[in-house]
Amino acid sequence: MAELFLVDKPYGWSSFRAVSWVKKRFGVSKAGHAGTLDPLATGLLLIPTGSATQQVSTLQSLDKEYYALLVLGYRTVSDDAEFPPEYVASPKFLTRAERQAILRPFVGEIEQRPPAYSALKINGRRAYQLARRGEVVDMPVRRVEIYDIQEIAYEPPHRWLLRIICGKGVYIRSLARDIGMATGWGAYLGALRRTRIGPYTVYQALQPDGCLS
Repeated sequence: MAELFLVDKPYGWSSFRAVSWVKKRFGVSKAGHAGTLDPLATGLLLIPTGSATQQVSTLQSLDKEYYALLVLGYRTVSDDAEFPPEYVASPKFLTRAERQAILRPFVGEIEQRPPAYSALKINGRRAYQLARRGEVVDMPVRRVEIYDIQEIAYEPPHRWLLRIICGKGVYIRSLARDIGMATGWGAYLGALRRTRIGPYTVYQALQPDGCLS
């Protein structure tokens, strides 16, 4: 059997746990996923099964849509809410023109440094394993593409909700960190939800209890 399952991954679940849920719930022996979601993120995860697992590379290349909540004035070592926030500075009110000017340089092909707490491998070891051992992890910069960033809500001084459409390999945590650096006050990713991958949306996805969202 070859089938593509759309799952709305719950908060706290790893992508691997969502794959395991599909295997158990639908009785399939071979399954994978196209595009990891961190445990603290929620939203759409594509899980191909059987011979459909051969489509993983194609599925990973599709554009993705996220809703990202940035928390301004703080930073964390993981660039998200996994670790306690450290105070950086008190943000001032940003006008709409100022906010647009901050976001504009991040649209297009940009250079991005992935988070140290990520699953990327450094000399054969997962970066997060090295970081958790207290080792300094020098993540290589790579080129990624951001197609669009739209402001959904701005609640000064700390909360900034953005809709982001991007290509393969983008770390939204890194984007939040870098936008925070551009403001001068720092920022971390307070919450993240993936709502679309290519033509597939989270509104078509299965919930862990097996019901359609």
